[in-house]
Amino acid sequence: MTTHAPQTAQSVTLPASLDEAVAALSAMPAAVPVAGGTDLMAAVNKGLLRPAGLVGLGRISELRGWHYQDGHALLGTGLTHARMGRPDFAALIPALAASSRAAGPPQIRNAGTLGGNIATAAPTGDSLPVLAALEADLVIAGPGGARREIPVSHLLAGRDMLAPAELIGFVRVPLLHAPQVYLKATGRTGPGRATASVAVVLDPARRGVRCAVGAIAPMPLRPLEAERWIASLIDWDADRGLAPEALAAFGEYVAAACIPDPPPEADGSEPPALPPAVLHLRRTVATLARRALGRALP
Repeated sequence: MTTHAPQTAQSVTLPASLDEAVAALSAMPAAVPVAGGTDLMAAVNKGLLRPAGLVGLGRISELRGWHYQDGHALLGTGLTHARMGRPDFAALIPALAASSRAAGPPQIRNAGTLGGNIATAAPTGDSLPVLAALEADLVIAGPGGARREIPVSHLLAGRDMLAPAELIGFVRVPLLHAPQVYLKATGRTGPGRATASVAVVLDPARRGVRCAVGAIAPMPLRPLEAERWIASLIDWDADRGLAPEALAAFGEYVAAACIPDPPPEADGSEPPALPPAVLHLRRTVATLARRALGRALP
């Protein structure tokens, strides 16, 4: 961690366990936890943040791996994008691996972590629509060894916030053993911030399709009606294929649900047309959703 900003932090603590990190935050409430620091240090360098102290999470080995629990993968929040992009991880959670490989240039993927992506909760965070589509849960560590679980969507929507001295320790993700796809559009060639992103996950056991759209709103959006409609068209006992017209209709359904038309005017007249930039974004979402579902199905 380097910065040109003078007097950034008064102290740095490097705990060796998750509970030690929680204890450090309890003892120093004004301190900020830091793992990869890709977002935190950018804010410091811009003069937007002056933490009184830092609690480094880089030495906590339990956060840098994963293990299995009741048909789920329990992912440590210290996992880097580079680690999640490797083939062994991609065999478990393909869409999360794809989003990690798209998270930016190598220096960002090598430093940035899963937990940082969640805690920062930037709308363009690549892992967020994947976690929303997977309906992942967060394991929150608190003082005194306390643990609680919340849906990742609750944290991103502000329905359940972290209390003082709490840390996101793990992400609990179901292992569906079914196709998953993540696609994104950027404003330039090469790795970059998404202008729109889509994650599509098949859940054959529940005969469901889950979709989440990222980057176009403060949190990932789930077009639930579009999910239910397209799932009803799939022959789950056969080849699961769909006609191109159904794929296109799904894309349009998702885009219209996430970027709806303006409501009618109060006097009953026609609503104003969407601006060209918004129409372009809607077309982008429709294309991403259509292609993602097409790649997930045979």
